[in-house]
Amino acid sequence: MLTLTMSNKGWVVIPAELRRKYRLKPGSQVCIVDYGGVLSLAPAFEDAVQQAAGMLKGAGPLTEVLLNEHQREMARER
Repeated sequence: MLTLTMSNKGWVVIPAELRRKYRLKPGSQVCIVDYGGVLSLAPAFEDAVQQAAGMLKGAGPLTEVLLNEHQREMARER
C-alpha cells in the first residue's frame, strides 16, 4: 500500500515508478472513481472501445457462455 500526501490545493504526486508502469506523462488524463468510501485512480482511455476489444477473447460468444451458465444454475436448483 502506498500513502500519498495531499497539498493544500488538493494535489497528489503519483510516484515515478507508477507513472512509468501506467505510461502517464504530463498532460495524461486520469479518472477518479468514488466507490463509496474508496477512491480509485485509473488512466483514462483514449479510445475505450478500441482498448476494450478482445477483453473477453477465448470465452466464446458471450450469449453462449451466459446460456451455458444459466443451464448449470438451473441444474443445480433441481
